[in-house]
Amino acid sequence: MHLDIFNDDAFSLSQLTVAINDLPKTYNRIAEMGLFRERGITTTTASIERKGHVLSLVDARPRGAPGKPYTPARGKLIALKAIHLPQRTAVLADEVQNLRAFGSETDVQTVMTLLREKMAGMRRDLDLTIEYQRMGALKGLVLDSDGTTEIYDMFEVFGLTKTTHAMTLGTAGTDVLAKAIGARRKLEAKLGGAMFNGIRVLCSPEFFDALTGHPAVKDAFARWNSGEFLRTDYHNSGFPFAGMFFEEYSGNVAGVPFIPAGKAYMVPLGVPDMFMTLYAPADYMDTVNTIGLPYYAKQERMGFDKGVEVESQSNPIHINTRPDAVIELSV
Repeated sequence: MHLDIFNDDAFSLSQLTVAINDLPKTYNRIAEMGLFRERGITTTTASIERKGHVLSLVDARPRGAPGKPYTPARGKLIALKAIHLPQRTAVLADEVQNLRAFGSETDVQTVMTLLREKMAGMRRDLDLTIEYQRMGALKGLVLDSDGTTEIYDMFEVFGLTKTTHAMTLGTAGTDVLAKAIGARRKLEAKLGGAMFNGIRVLCSPEFFDALTGHPAVKDAFARWNSGEFLRTDYHNSGFPFAGMFFEEYSGNVAGVPFIPAGKAYMVPLGVPDMFMTLYAPADYMDTVNTIGLPYYAKQERMGFDKGVEVESQSNPIHINTRPDAVIELSV
């Protein structure tokens, strides 16, 4: 088997990009919820228009094309740049040298199997990074992988203030139902009449334990379904309370939790264009001004024909257009 095999069309930018997009998605919790609407854009920035407390996307159009019909009162335009997430691996000459086609497989199919294994690892890393950044957008602060470098602060960008609510779960006499309803009213006020179809509360393990262990919550569920709540571990499945659904979210990177200890986030569901992930094109000549895809992959020969280097990348923009309508709850 020879390195010239990588000249086959199967290893072109278009085919490798199809291959990495076709790999099974790593369904982390935010992805499973389908909270963020996804679409591709042809630019590397997204323009958000703010009118009062309402934020909306402005479509990119070809130069010279008529603008989108709009009401006269225009707001402030805010540009958010795509986050560039590249990573690289290599298929070395020695790896190809020792490969042999099996059964009816061709050499191309055999090498593609090896390459798919490498791309699958890169795809998992990209999916985890996207989950981490989406959780950041949900909370209003998107951070880089080091957990400290700020990419964008939604509250600062949009001129809004974080909405918080103390549940006072450390006090036995707290009326937890009233506290939860109070938080819901704050959410509804921030939405300003926008329609939603449910509320999901993503809880840190500490918050979830404090909630389920509170005497008022235990008493409320003591007679429900013959006391099943008191006998069942709901930390994986969650449970309904006060017209909302509470669940434990334990996502983390290198032991650093996505949700700080003792916190929870109350998230409205079904609000049009509240949560979006836009994908910009890759930074290759072949993809300039094309509609962005979630993932890209490309290969090129290494110096001295030592092998081929494979790059995968994603260029997302994660947007929460109503960050103040996500209520941060504390124990």
